[in-house]
Amino acid sequence: MFRALRLLSIAFYLFITISGTASYILIPMDEQGQKNHLKAYGIAYKALEKTIAVDWLLNYRGGSFMMPYDADIENTCKIRGVSYQIISNGQSTTIISEIADPTINMDVVKLQKAPKIAVYSPPNQQPWDDAVTMVLTYAEIPYDIIYDEEVLNGKLLLYDWLHLHHEDFTGQYGKFWARYKTQAWYQEQVRVSLETANRFGYSKTSQLKLAVAKKIRDFVIGGGFLFAMCSAPDSYDVALAAEGVDICSTPFDGDPMNPNAQQLLDYNKSFAFKDFTISKNPYEYEISSIDIKATQRMRTVKENNDFFTLFDFSAKWDPVPTMLCQNHSQVIKSFYGQTTAFEKKYLKSSTLVLGQNKALGEAKYIHGEQGKGTWTFYGGHDPEDYRHLVGDPKTDLSLRPNSPGYRLILNNILFPAAKKKKRKT
Repeated sequence: MFRALRLLSIAFYLFITISGTASYILIPMDEQGQKNHLKAYGIAYKALEKTIAVDWLLNYRGGSFMMPYDADIENTCKIRGVSYQIISNGQSTTIISEIADPTINMDVVKLQKAPKIAVYSPPNQQPWDDAVTMVLTYAEIPYDIIYDEEVLNGKLLLYDWLHLHHEDFTGQYGKFWARYKTQAWYQEQVRVSLETANRFGYSKTSQLKLAVAKKIRDFVIGGGFLFAMCSAPDSYDVALAAEGVDICSTPFDGDPMNPNAQQLLDYNKSFAFKDFTISKNPYEYEISSIDIKATQRMRTVKENNDFFTLFDFSAKWDPVPTMLCQNHSQVIKSFYGQTTAFEKKYLKSSTLVLGQNKALGEAKYIHGEQGKGTWTFYGGHDPEDYRHLVGDPKTDLSLRPNSPGYRLILNNILFPAAKKKKRKT
């Protein structure tokens, strides 16, 4: 009995001693060191909510996180199944010193405040899911859902980061008319959109969506962070370029499009793209030539060989794109969407390519600045569902906790928390 108590006392002493010197939590993000990459972002976000500053260790073990020790954060790591290490103050200093070596492509970015997140998503149920909403929910990162009414009423001022759900800002309802015009969900989408448009004094959905797009543009110019996937990126830019021009065929708004619509586009108004051609065919499941599939109807690549590669930026000289590309894999499985990837020839010179399939001329992941803010566009619908079709079931992310494709989304979630650094030239 005495011996057992003595051993217990020694164990307790060792625990107290170790705890006293264990000053930091390190969350490794390399392939072997992390059991759940996606939920690790939720841990970093939770720390920021508790006003605990987080060091994002760019290119160190896959873009690891380090923060002062907090018992609640450690317990949350255990509950959520996130791999972590308790390290001493001396060990953390050694890591920072290693990263500071000018010959090593690493850097430290301080994350300081949990960004307020909004997802632009329709209130009525749609027969498709949204990768961003799914991964935010899985990572346990809080967000608000807003839509046209909230945007037009100025609610964007309450948020730091905005994601555009699978959306068509041109007012053509995703070009779903040809295939789904008899479906109840499509008819409901048209009805709700027109009701909202009328309530705000517009006669067409295209006019409503343009007003929303301009509000979002002002949000970015004023310092907001915009992220969009699938059909949202190109439809958004097309809508801006087509301001004041009817580009909708009769099935979408009741009258013909302007016969000179193509010539009247103003590419100076768009964020990322230029010189694209709009689709004038209401039966065509494309908005413009921006989507790689619009010009390459039959992509020659097979699913098991369809990948895109992240660029390896200099962490010390290009911290912004380096943050957005943090991953445990530089080569990532590609995936389809209504807009699968972006034709590189339609990119503006100011658009930075973060990920591409060079052989196919595809830009998959792009980024740029607009005024005081930034935007990031990601082609495709679901990083873990190669050909996601309308009505397909949601991806179960508990079966994909280490998805490198989904990690790119979460890099963008934390990006606004960083003390903003301009790209060096």
